[in-house]
Amino acid sequence: EAEFSFTGATKELTGRTDLATPFLVVDIGGGSTEFVVGDDRVRAARSVDVGCVRMTERHLVREGAVSDPPTEEQIAAIRADIEAALDLAERSVPLREARTLVGLAGSVTTVSAVAQELPAYDSARIHHSRVSLDRVREITSALLRATHAERAAIPSLHPGRVDVIGAGALVLLAVMERVGATEVVVSEHDILDGIAWSVA
Repeated sequence: EAEFSFTGATKELTGRTDLATPFLVVDIGGGSTEFVVGDDRVRAARSVDVGCVRMTERHLVREGAVSDPPTEEQIAAIRADIEAALDLAERSVPLREARTLVGLAGSVTTVSAVAQELPAYDSARIHHSRVSLDRVREITSALLRATHAERAAIPSLHPGRVDVIGAGALVLLAVMERVGATEVVVSEHDILDGIAWSVA
């Protein structure tokens, strides 16, 4: 699975002179986040139980509803969980050796859409876009402090992500800070593309 995910995310990036290797591919899912480090092949991979839905359900739901907006204590609790998961990932994956961070899945693509202030979700504009650390930090802070209604009003934000995007953005930010990445390269390609390329 890690092999296909890595291939899907990096196949079009390999050989580009503006992107140094090794790559760190980060796939932020609902329940888990996968880390894969490699260059022309996978060097190490690890999945940890930190995802946008899991973090939201664990820390932001009170009496059946998502906190609107989250408290500083809730945000700190999510951050602590993420940092512990990164510690775990680093036991088997050399995260800090990566020279290019590639981000996959809805939390990352949504942050890119918000960064570009897109009037609607646009795959062509999002695929291989780059978002700086400062911009990710700014967007994460804004999303975590916004109310449900304010997030729902963002035109490029899918309705199903309104409640979980804050936690997802925080995972991305924590990863970038941990590995010292100044930007994330956003990829719309993932495990399915990797499988398709492997059998082509």
